[in-house]
Amino acid sequence: MNIKIITVGKLKEKYLKAGIAEYAKRLSKFCKFEIIEVSDGKAPESLSEAEMTTVKDKEGERILAKVKDKEHVIVLAIHGKQRASEEFAKEIQDLATYGTSDITFIIGGSLGTSDAVNKRANDALSFGKLTLPHQLMRLVLTEQIYRAFMINQGSPYHK
Repeated sequence: MNIKIITVGKLKEKYLKAGIAEYAKRLSKFCKFEIIEVSDGKAPESLSEAEMTTVKDKEGERILAKVKDKEHVIVLAIHGKQRASEEFAKEIQDLATYGTSDITFIIGGSLGTSDAVNKRANDALSFGKLTLPHQLMRLVLTEQIYRAFMINQGSPYHK
């Protein structure tokens, strides 16, 4: 199984890098795991609606350039479906069981994801209505992917 996270922007915080590296190392027993960063657009506070769309569209083009046709794409979005960890684990297991061995998660920039990215996505996942920095979301998502494998294996990690 191949699991990829495509994310907008560079990760600078050492403590987040360390956490992600730890879970990535743990995940290497179960899948090929990679994180791909694409550059973010400049988004000052005072953008018009049209300017925000332009920034999202440009980021979306960079994201979609990293997505292959065969990949099952899950975009992270506040409007996405919330799942319990057990349900998330079952969905990952079902995808692998029924022939989808390439799963790609997309974390957009501070303005969200473009319409083109949302249309390409097979699913939308939400971690709740809280607003979290997209850099922190990388760590949370990576841990939840690892947790899914632990749940599917019957490990006490989830308890």
